[in-house]
Amino acid sequence: MYTVLNGDMCESTIKSSKGDIFRQVGTPQDQRDWTIDQWEPLKDKVLAVTMGNHELRIYNETGIDICADIAKALGVPYRAEGLLLRVVFGSGNSRHCNKPYSYTGYFTHGYGGARTNSAKAVKVERTAASVHADFYVMSHDHVVNAARVVYLIPDTRTHIDKDGFEVSQVTAHRKMLVKSNAFLKWGGYSEMGGFPPVDLETPIIKLAGRGKPWVNVEI
Repeated sequence: MYTVLNGDMCESTIKSSKGDIFRQVGTPQDQRDWTIDQWEPLKDKVLAVTMGNHELRIYNETGIDICADIAKALGVPYRAEGLLLRVVFGSGNSRHCNKPYSYTGYFTHGYGGARTNSAKAVKVERTAASVHADFYVMSHDHVVNAARVVYLIPDTRTHIDKDGFEVSQVTAHRKMLVKSNAFLKWGGYSEMGGFPPVDLETPIIKLAGRGKPWVNVEI
């Protein structure tokens, strides 16, 4: 099992931003260092790091990127805006029982505000229309959601059918659209702002190794 740190790892409240600067635990630097310490024993399980809107508060004010610091300390790839990740497993060849499989996933923290679950879920659907991948993960909205989208890929190879026409085939391909969870319990600004309690369970993306359609999500 592996993970991506998809932003908002630190509270990062500063005087000019949203959030309660008096209740946050430690300075932004303390939060950065704590995050590194927590993930250091598990760094081999972290595939990549992106930036969240919380860390963006510091970057916009100072130009200091604490997410880049976290990624560098863990020795993993980093891209603030989002990351297209290729996951490959299987050490054999195509005729071997341990034949290789390759999947692509796109991770980005997310953006904007939304109240309803459908409005939050549609953000990752829009992203899937712009970036080609097998699965997509977007965070930010604190709501867990997983949906399947199937699209058809034309095969450029052709053959002559029984009526003498040159024909081809299409292959159904599944995209998994995932909104990831938060670890923030109800109360504080979320309760005062009229936001509902959220599910704290983490979605798990399963790459089954049985071909491209076999990408699934458990919550």
